[in-house]
Amino acid sequence: MANEMDDNFEESASMADPVSQDRAQRFYDRVRDSIRNYLETKGGKLEKFGDYLLLVPDTFMLLWRLVNDPRVNSKNKMLLGSGLAYYFFPFDIIPEGFVGPIGYLDDLVFAVYMLNRMIGDTDVEVLREHWSGDEDVLHMIRKVLDAADNLVGGDLLSKLKNMGK
Repeated sequence: MANEMDDNFEESASMADPVSQDRAQRFYDRVRDSIRNYLETKGGKLEKFGDYLLLVPDTFMLLWRLVNDPRVNSKNKMLLGSGLAYYFFPFDIIPEGFVGPIGYLDDLVFAVYMLNRMIGDTDVEVLREHWSGDEDVLHMIRKVLDAADNLVGGDLLSKLKNMGK
């Protein structure tokens, strides 16, 4: 966990730099590997969270791709950018550096909340084009929003919603 905390500090320290495709891919790979290793170690103890944790890296990449898509308006890019920044910020509501990959659940919920807010004025096909997950992106958004209280708790969910306003 110390290495992950160091990596998060390094990522957040360089947030002033643009997030390149290479940097986004490295972050994606690191998070995916961390989550897979975590789930293998914890086994059935995290069964109800495992499917959601596996959505974390794909949702990160979706945000990154949408921020870089010229078809997404600047207001929505700001929303999505806040979701990206939240992934990198080392001291969020559930810090990964202290609790391991389970700490990415608040990042996932915040990101999905931002995606849900932008759907009204962005063509859904743009989201589908950039989504690399197995299920339809709209189904994923609905599934995560429906489970948000169980994933992060009602108090944390209200804090995340307020951060997105």
